[in-house]
Amino acid sequence: MPEYTTIKSDEYKYGNNFIEVARKKVEEAEFISLSKGYYTRAGTKKYKNGVGFPADDKALKDFLIKNLQEI
Repeated sequence: MPEYTTIKSDEYKYGNNFIEVARKKVEEAEFISLSKGYYTRAGTKKYKNGVGFPADDKALKDFLIKNLQEI
């Protein structure tokens, strides 16, 4: 199984849930991940869903930024 390295991440907490935006690396490829999850009673993170896309895809990043700002 490939080993992922987190380069940078940031998290937004709402209630018992969170959304995490992270830049990660696996082997030589870098990607951006958006993940959703929640905190357990013990305070640990549990991830439920996520999506990733290539970090060097400027058109996709611009598309996401534009549409998130307009919604």
